[in-house]
Amino acid sequence: MGYDIERFVGYVNEGLLCSICRDVLEDPLQAPCEHAFCTACIHGWLVHHSNCPEDRQVIDVSLLRPLYRYMKNDLNRLQLHCRNREYGCEMVCSLESIDRHERECEYSQIPCSNAGCTVQVERRNLEGHLAVCEYRSRECPNGCGYTILSAEDTQHNCVAELRTELELLRSEMICRVEEAKHEMESRLDSQRRHMVQKESILQNEIEELKSQMSRMMSDVRSLMAAERQHRQELEQAELEKREL
Repeated sequence: MGYDIERFVGYVNEGLLCSICRDVLEDPLQAPCEHAFCTACIHGWLVHHSNCPEDRQVIDVSLLRPLYRYMKNDLNRLQLHCRNREYGCEMVCSLESIDRHERECEYSQIPCSNAGCTVQVERRNLEGHLAVCEYRSRECPNGCGYTILSAEDTQHNCVAELRTELELLRSEMICRVEEAKHEMESRLDSQRRHMVQKESILQNEIEELKSQMSRMMSDVRSLMAAERQHRQELEQAELEKREL
C-alpha cells in the first residue's frame, strides 16, 4: 500500500500515484509500459495476474525496474504531514525524510519497555509512564538486594528470598565440590595407571640388566680360566726351555 494522498500538502502529479491502490507511490517499481506501482501492490497483483492492471500488457516480476530518476526526485520532494498528526505532531517534511522523522517522532506510539506491560504511550510520555508503571522494577527497600516488581511488593519476603538464594548457593557449591572430587579422582586414577606402567617398564629393564650382568660375569670367568691356562702353558714352556 502507498502513502495516503490526504497526508500530502499541495498537488500530487497523477504519475506519482500507484496504479493499483491509487495512493502516493511507496517503494516504487515501474513496468515496461511505464506504469508505476508500489512494490507490495504489484507483487500482490502478479500472484493472481500476469498483466498490467492499467493497459493489460503482459508483465513479469523480472521485467519490473526502479522508477525513473526524475520521477523519483519529484516523489522525494513531495511534502506531507507526519502520520502522528492526529496525536498532535505538526511536522511537515519531504517524503525522502519522513521515515527518519517518524522513527524519532515524540508523538509516536511505542510500547512500554517493562516486561509484562502491554501499555503503549507516546514517546514523549514514556519516561513519565515508566515512573508509575505497575510492572516497573526496583531494588528492595529492606536491603536484601533483590529487584522486585511493584506488583509483587505485597508478596516479597526478604527472609524467604534469602533462604531460597542460600539453598541455591548450597546446591551449587555441593555440585561444584562433587565435580572437583570426580575430576581429582579421575586424575589420580590416571596417574596411578601411569605409575604402574612405569613400574612395569622399570622392572623389565632391571631384569634385563641382571641378565646382561650374569652373561658378563660368565664371560669374565671364562676369560680368567683361559688366562690361567695360558699362564700354565707359558710356565711349562719355560721349564722345557731350561731343561734344553
